[in-house]
Amino acid sequence: MRPFFSRIIKPWLALTAAAIVAGASQQACTKDATAKVPDAPAAVEVGRRENGVHVVELAVTEKGYEPSPVQLKQGEPVKLVVTRKTDMTCATELVMDEYKIDTKLPLNTPVEIAFTPSQSGTLRYGCAMGKMIAGTFVVE
Repeated sequence: MRPFFSRIIKPWLALTAAAIVAGASQQACTKDATAKVPDAPAAVEVGRRENGVHVVELAVTEKGYEPSPVQLKQGEPVKLVVTRKTDMTCATELVMDEYKIDTKLPLNTPVEIAFTPSQSGTLRYGCAMGKMIAGTFVVE
């Protein structure tokens, strides 16, 4: 057992310790305490108004739900027109828990989803797989 420990374990422990020390010193040297974290994209107001309803067209592409984030107004009715343009993602439906929305999105078929944002803040929606693919509305 002693030769195994001396020949295998000791060098392995030394390499592991060296890697930890090198990693710690490298982080300390490269991490800039004043570096700014990139801001999230600003919410944009998209769509059009029809008879007091904010109509927003969303597309499901390989990049996810587009555009996102989208700016909405609290209390203003919204009609989403969502078109899934790809079969290469798990985003085959749109789920918005806060409004009990779970709508299937057939390929290349526009689907209308209506709701009225009742609270300000960020509203997250996404696919049925735990919102792995997601988008956001910023309600003001």
